[in-house]
Amino acid sequence: MEPVQSTVTTRQVFAIAGPAMVANLTTPLLGVVATTAIGRLGEATLLGGVSMASVLFDCLFWLFGFLRMSTLAFTAQAMGAGQSHEVPAHLLRGLIVAAGIGLLLIALQGPLAAVLIGAMGGSEAVSAAAKTYFSIRIWSSPLVLANFAVLGWLVGQARATLALAVQIAINLINIAATVLLVLWFDFGIAGAAIAAVIAEGSGLVIGLAIAVWRGRGLFNVSRAMLFDPNRLRRMFAVNRDIMIRTAALIAVFLFFTAQGARGGDVVLATNAVLNNFLMISAFFLDGLANAAEQLCGRTLGARDRAGFVKATRLVILWGFGFALIVSAIYAFAGPMLIDFITSNDELRRTARDYLWLVTLAPMLGVFAFAYDGVFIGATWAREMRNLMLLSLVLFLASWFALRPLGNTGLWIALLSHYVWRGGLQALRYPAMVRTSFAAH
Repeated sequence: MEPVQSTVTTRQVFAIAGPAMVANLTTPLLGVVATTAIGRLGEATLLGGVSMASVLFDCLFWLFGFLRMSTLAFTAQAMGAGQSHEVPAHLLRGLIVAAGIGLLLIALQGPLAAVLIGAMGGSEAVSAAAKTYFSIRIWSSPLVLANFAVLGWLVGQARATLALAVQIAINLINIAATVLLVLWFDFGIAGAAIAAVIAEGSGLVIGLAIAVWRGRGLFNVSRAMLFDPNRLRRMFAVNRDIMIRTAALIAVFLFFTAQGARGGDVVLATNAVLNNFLMISAFFLDGLANAAEQLCGRTLGARDRAGFVKATRLVILWGFGFALIVSAIYAFAGPMLIDFITSNDELRRTARDYLWLVTLAPMLGVFAFAYDGVFIGATWAREMRNLMLLSLVLFLASWFALRPLGNTGLWIALLSHYVWRGGLQALRYPAMVRTSFAAH
């Protein structure tokens, strides 16, 4: 297969970004259904336990999100370079790494549960409920991580609609199984955890069936190619750097949450309410980042500099378009959204005081999300790692300088992290383009 000279268009951007946005919007339904199902049991400790454990798994699995990102980038680059024989190899390597990490997490479940749940500081009853959920859901680890690889592989081939179908299937199966096991069979918190395992297992079966159906010689990869030392070294280097980058990003949000908790119950609850606004804007911007990952990976593989630059420009342009719309909605409908989320008058008043900051977040986050996608697609992982670590330091310095402003200073520091993160990558981008396309 000859390298494909890519002509990047807005249609291509939305062919990938659109399904990703829809998938992102369906994901919160899982938490809503699980919370509702457990909440109907009438025991606050069970609800607290599943909420605590769910947050732990979100962070734990987020740390290994490099499996999706690197598989997507390597697959897209192979497609662009016309290396069709490499396409199935990238999936198989991802699945092997996912199985290894997943089994390690299962083997270490005892110490992990003790450390992570203990660090959350919940009551004895809540911690016991969380441990029950944790001890079951941890068995989904190899399945979740394998699904990361499958989804990244599909999007890397610009088959975002198929990836969307897999994600929706996982979500719907999870919802149905949660309702059935928790409310019908009365399995309690264990039922919610079992439902998650069933859903991830079913999703992996569906994803692998699609992979086999799409062909591309999935079972024709030689052992020598699969375990080629040079390719493995590159894969592990990229995965390591993306993992460090993700850990730094998680540290920012954990620090933000911890500092909010120190401000008292009202501040903590207010920040939790407003975090929903950040999540909504992230749905759109992250969908466009997915498009950047695939298109930039493919055009880099094809040595198509013009296409690479155009893909970057289109993602940023549409990012600002969506961000402007979301910011406008927050500015005009923000108070109503706050009232919908909480019925507590004090929380409503406090949240309104910070609404102007949340309104700025989508616009300030465009560069951060867009350039994340560009750097991941181009596998500029070392640079992204270093810039993220620097932006973490700058975030902490900003927070320290703004401490006299209390929670307002904390929010400004968080928004500054968007600016540092995106701005640093934007400054580094021209040199990386010159270096990457001059190398061949």
